[in-house]
This record gives sequence, C-alpha cells and structure tokens, in this order.
Amino acid sequence: MKIAMGQFAVERDWQLNAATCIRLMADAAAAEAELLVLPEAVLARDNSDADFVLKAAQPLDGPFVSQLLAASRNSRLTTMMSVPVPTADGRALNVLIAIRAGEVVARYDKLHLYDAFAVKESKNITAGEQVPALIEVGGMKVGLMTCYDVRFPELARRLAIEGAEVLVLPSAWLRGPLKEMHWEVLVTARALENTCYLVAVGECGPRNIGNSMVVDPLGVAVVKAAEAPTLLYAELDAARIAYARSVLPVLENRRFARPELKES
Repeated sequence: MKIAMGQFAVERDWQLNAATCIRLMADAAAAEAELLVLPEAVLARDNSDADFVLKAAQPLDGPFVSQLLAASRNSRLTTMMSVPVPTADGRALNVLIAIRAGEVVARYDKLHLYDAFAVKESKNITAGEQVPALIEVGGMKVGLMTCYDVRFPELARRLAIEGAEVLVLPSAWLRGPLKEMHWEVLVTARALENTCYLVAVGECGPRNIGNSMVVDPLGVAVVKAAEAPTLLYAELDAARIAYARSVLPVLENRRFARPELKES
C-alpha cells in the first residue's frame, strides 16, 4: 500500500487549512497513494490563545469537513486527520476522522488527553470513551490513534490484537527538552512491540516538531521528515509484516489478556 504523509503548519484561518488539506489530497491522489495522513487538529490553531480550540471547533457537517468531503468525492484515497468537534456542553472532542469518496468512513474520539508538560488539554476537551474500530485501507487493517495515545502501549496493543497491521497517529507534538527523542523512541517502540507499521504525522511550525515518520514492523524507520512542511510517501508491504510476525511472534507469545478501558 502506498501511503502519503502531509506535514504542515496549521494556520489560524480554517479556510487556509482547508485549502492546504485539499491540495495535499489532490497531490497524494495524483501520486496514486491509497492513504494520506495529516496532522492532529488541522482545522485551526492560534498558539497565543489556549482556548482557541473551542472558538474554532466545527461539527462534522460544518464547512471545513464539508469542503474536504466534496474534494474527496471522486477519489479512492482515504484521508485521515483530527479536528475539534463541539459538544452540547460547550466543550469539544478531539476527533480523528477518515474520509473517502465523499463520506466520513470512520471516527475516533481521542482517549488520552494531553495533561502533561504544563499543558492541560482536558481544560477544553472531553476524552473519548471507546476503543476505535479498525478500518480497511488498501487491503490492510488500520488502527487509529492520536498524538498522546502513543505514550500508552495498551491502545496500540489492543488494536494489534484485534488485527491491526498499520497504526496511524496524527499528532501535534510540542517542542521541548528531549521531546524529539521521546517521539522517535515511542513511535518506534509501538511499531516494534506490535509488529505493525506505524505512520506518525506531526504538525510543524513554531510550536510543534514535525518529524513525521513511518516505522516498519521490525522498528526500522523507512522514511522521516525534518521540521518543514512536506509531503512524503512510503510503501507498506504486507510481506514485511508477515516476515516480522514469523521471526518475532510477540502477539502470539504474549501472556497478558487484551487491554480493556477502565471505567471512568
């Protein structure tokens, strides 16, 4: 399966971000990619306003997603990203969506909120309550994760046990001491310990590191971005997954039961 990773810096104006997403979708489709992964929270960002996520949030039938759906209507490309979606109580959900052929074909409400390193995502965002279902893309089973989720091995393992061959991780990974190292270690570990491909796409710009990467089922980084906007491609090979799982049968050898969400 050919995949694309669209790394860019999210603007304050949602119309600009919609135009960027549509351009990346067109370029990925022209390159015959089957999957395009974009960063976390691509709808809009204002780094000077911690509450801007609530001001910018739109429902999934709002103008931002509607424009992307219209652009996807005549394409077999599946595009994944996360957007803030308002809730009835004046808060929002961080929703990862997969769109294809003019429809939202999957959604995942982020489980683990980034209350760490002096940031408190839970101030405005409500955590999800369900493990996401797998989605099939290009003949492969894909599991959905978002940013901070990568620090919690239970979700990746749960998705792998359920059959995921590819894990997708839209992110907005903050700059800071050791953060690039954390990113590479965690992305590599989640791929290797589950013998899955992991497609991790980060927002770039003044606040976040970029550094999008694909790691294969034996922990090899097959493509990596730097800190600037880019559109990168990689080939995911089912034979590589089969080989990794034959020589490193960690899913078969595990002694622990399937991870379950604890009651909130």
